[in-house]
Amino acid sequence: MANPSDLTVPDQSGRVVVITGANSGIGYQAALRLAQAGAEVVLACRNPAKAAEAETRILAGAADAEVRVVELDLASQASVRTAAEQLRADYERIDLLVNNAGVMAIPRRETVDGFETQLATNHLGHFALTGLLLDRVLAAPDSRIVTVSSTAHRMGRIRFDDLQGAGRYQNWRAYGQSKLANLLFAFELQRRLSASGAATLSLAVHPGWSATHLQTSGRGVTSGPMHAMTSLANRVFAQSDAMGALPTLYAATAADVEPGGFYGPGGLFEVQGMPERVDSTSAAKDPDVARRLWEVSEDLTGVRYELTSV
Repeated sequence: MANPSDLTVPDQSGRVVVITGANSGIGYQAALRLAQAGAEVVLACRNPAKAAEAETRILAGAADAEVRVVELDLASQASVRTAAEQLRADYERIDLLVNNAGVMAIPRRETVDGFETQLATNHLGHFALTGLLLDRVLAAPDSRIVTVSSTAHRMGRIRFDDLQGAGRYQNWRAYGQSKLANLLFAFELQRRLSASGAATLSLAVHPGWSATHLQTSGRGVTSGPMHAMTSLANRVFAQSDAMGALPTLYAATAADVEPGGFYGPGGLFEVQGMPERVDSTSAAKDPDVARRLWEVSEDLTGVRYELTSV
């Protein structure tokens, strides 16, 4: 059986890494491994107290690591801008940005900006953050942007006529839409980076089925039969969060990744296993939908990228 140590993370000394949602789950495990490999790691998290606890745990496993916390609530565009301003003030370059944080299949709620929470947190917040930090990422040689999606993108469809689920909302359908949006964004970003002549890579990953708090906490399924089902599935089918972080680590550090690549577990049904390149639905590869979503995302967030459109 595979284990996390089967993936070697190359030396990351001198690299600056920003990971959203890094206080737990696969974000924390990726932050730990990257810190142990020598990177300076920024934990960009909604809850500063939990992030501080994660920082302490990382330093316990990597005493010489450079770790810091930046408060970031992706469900608030004001928080995204504040965090981006802080990061821009502190760093002239960012070598790796991991868009990892997310919520899963929650009841419909609206953010302070009036957006449906899953779309706001999983996609729009990361879209804005990436755009606001893009010049810092472009300033770093061999830089990468890794966006965490899910196999749930397969049930997603971008409903431009009701993007915020105001007319009809189903929590899993909205989650699938947000995870499809992650892939459309990652692939479109690579197209625009390439068209602009930038060396930065945009990559997407999914963690398979990994036992994390997302299925059982307030940031994920919280009650009812689905909660019981996901809790049982975690115990029976899920791999560890450390294994679930391997696709992120592979996309972030491997020498043989391909521009615009999508990586996930290579086992049966992509549930568990060592990372390898995987395929997405045709919907995720549709450049027309990606372009339209990009334009809508720019309008909703007010963040516009200085990249060549294609």
